Amino acid sequence: QVQLVESGGGLVQPGGSLRLSCVASGSIFSIDEMGWYRQAPGKQRELVATITSGGSTNYADSVKGRFTISRDNAKNTTYLQMNSLKPEDTAVYYCKVRAIVRAGMRFTTNVYWGQGTQVTVSS
Repeated sequence: QVQLVESGGGLVQPGGSLRLSCVASGSIFSIDEMGWYRQAPGKQRELVATITSGGSTNYADSVKGRFTISRDNAKNTTYLQMNSLKPEDTAVYYCKVRAIVRAGMRFTTNVYWGQGTQVTVSS
């Protein structure tokens, strides 16, 4: 019903920057919340940042002041600008979307996850 495609991950040196993108497509009526989560090896998946349809944002304490989440509602896309990256930011980053989808005359709210994109911060 809804597909999420993430891009922008890669290898970067400490102090560097990366910009992640996540595009949602499919039978989307509207998108409520969009967000980014990450999972490092041996650790649980954790919230990085979220943004509502109205533009309200929420960040993990560990990324406040360094990461910025944004969205383009017309393109069903969310971005995560990551600056001043640290080795501890190394993880697989996942996009999460809560969307209202339409199937005929029926509307349902579902949560969708992307496939993940690797971010490695190392010298």
